[in-house]
Amino acid sequence: QVQLMESGGGLVQAGGSLRLSCVISGSNFSIHTMGWYRQFPGKQRELVADVTRGITTNYADSVKGRFTISGDNAKGTVDLQMNNLKPEDTAVYFCNADGLLNDEDWLDAFGRGTQVTVTS
Repeated sequence: QVQLMESGGGLVQAGGSLRLSCVISGSNFSIHTMGWYRQFPGKQRELVADVTRGITTNYADSVKGRFTISGDNAKGTVDLQMNNLKPEDTAVYFCNADGLLNDEDWLDAFGRGTQVTVTS
């Protein structure tokens, strides 16, 4: 069984920073891509940033230049450094990981989410 545990959400003023962290645990899970998604009220979950094999990064246009993702596949950790936060970044943020489970099944898993609230 694979579990994803997020931490680091909270309340911050516009222009401030937060760092989200996620630990991915589980045996026989070979991680391919780790990332962060967010969900606004009444909206579908959307990709914020991801990192493949700890090297190739991808960002939503709305966060480029403000957010930085870093991940370590071997350790099963992925962080999201969020700088210059804006009220429109307020959302529930979810950790995500995909990869091969037990050498045969493709798994795409999410954590439970952590609230980020940015006040103006």
